[in-house]
Amino acid sequence: MAKYKSKYVCQECGYETPKWMGKCPGCGSWNTLVEELEERTRSGATARKGPSSSARLAPITSIIGEDEPRLDTNMSELNRVLGGGVVPGSLVLVGGDPGIGKSTLLLQTSQQLANKNHKVLYISGEESAKQIKLRAERLGANSDNLYVLAETDLFLVEQQISELMPAVVIMDSIQTIFHPDVTSAPGSVAQVRECTAHLMKLAKTKEIAILIVGHVTKQGAIAGPRLLEHMVDSVLYFEGERHNTYRILRAVKNRFGSTNEIGIFEMVEQGLVEVTNPSELFLSERSMGVAGSTVVASMEGTRPVLVEMQALVTPTGFATPRRMATGVDHNRIAMIMAVLEKRVGLLLQNQDAYVNVAGGVRLDEPAIDLAVAVSLASSFRDKQTRPYDVVIGEVGLTGEVRGVSRIEQRVKEAQKLGFKRIIIPAKNATGWEHPEGIEVVGVQTVSDALREALGG
Repeated sequence: MAKYKSKYVCQECGYETPKWMGKCPGCGSWNTLVEELEERTRSGATARKGPSSSARLAPITSIIGEDEPRLDTNMSELNRVLGGGVVPGSLVLVGGDPGIGKSTLLLQTSQQLANKNHKVLYISGEESAKQIKLRAERLGANSDNLYVLAETDLFLVEQQISELMPAVVIMDSIQTIFHPDVTSAPGSVAQVRECTAHLMKLAKTKEIAILIVGHVTKQGAIAGPRLLEHMVDSVLYFEGERHNTYRILRAVKNRFGSTNEIGIFEMVEQGLVEVTNPSELFLSERSMGVAGSTVVASMEGTRPVLVEMQALVTPTGFATPRRMATGVDHNRIAMIMAVLEKRVGLLLQNQDAYVNVAGGVRLDEPAIDLAVAVSLASSFRDKQTRPYDVVIGEVGLTGEVRGVSRIEQRVKEAQKLGFKRIIIPAKNATGWEHPEGIEVVGVQTVSDALREALGG
């Protein structure tokens, strides 16, 4: 007869301990250890569940590789983030804040795939079939190839999948599904881990693409152990402000494509609509003739995106001036301000500095350094930049402007949107043909860039 042994598992990191503690030794979180029961046999070993694997050893030279085509979702922004479409047999995790639009995106994706004669099974543990039908009518998602199942038992879900054999399965959400052989409550670490492992095996053995929705914590990370993100093939985050209509789909892990791609959508009454030209979106509300505003061309994966870099420099009223940044690295701002003070001669040690990337997008590449420096100097000197200038370049500690990658794509994007001049590193200014209609200016130092952008 099987016995049950009690253990305590951290709901944040999955750390296990035989006794309860207030603080988790693994991640340092408080009050996250929850009691779970582990089934053991008479010999003391954990009871084995499920059939054994039928896999056999084989040299890699004898394995025949198959170039299986991806499933086109008919949504270019989603295809871009996934790396070209949905890969059969893949397990994709989609996370995001409540009400951000995860279920809307996946239901629209289900409709697009069903229209291409792919069987799609939409499983919901949070809504009934009638509630899903009401949402589908609002989104126009009605197809005979789209099947709906309201179920939380993993064994019943697997039975329905085996009978239908769909091409794609949508599971909303993984925290509501439970494994009958696991004694802990749905949404716990053990349940999430076991259910995800079961779904991963199902996807690989039956060549079914499974997209699962994961809830997020207050810190913005997907709820449950970090092991969940390691088990899946791709992790997508759906970001955006609830009071804003624009949403950004970002890949933070992708075994079948780049992790630098983003997809941009707009939430309207009929659902999510793709934004095919994000540069126009980010620059649509830009103020002309204001000090502290600079346009920069940043690369998001393979796509150049033009965004507005804003800076505000004001005298401080405290002993230690404030350095605040939104959308860029805080430490990078401090370094650029030190370069401006040491190499250019701007007295910023008694100034508060605020830097913001308009539009809610986050920029991580060093090519935005020169735009940050120009914005800070423009606000400090109260001199406006030219409204049709774009600034690109990496700033070094000695005040030099270093070269950046994919300069031709950045310049062509600026030229396409009507900008007249672009300031780039001198290293990137030669060796290629400049497009007509835009002046390319190469600079070697930050002082040269400020002289060009601010006139001195």
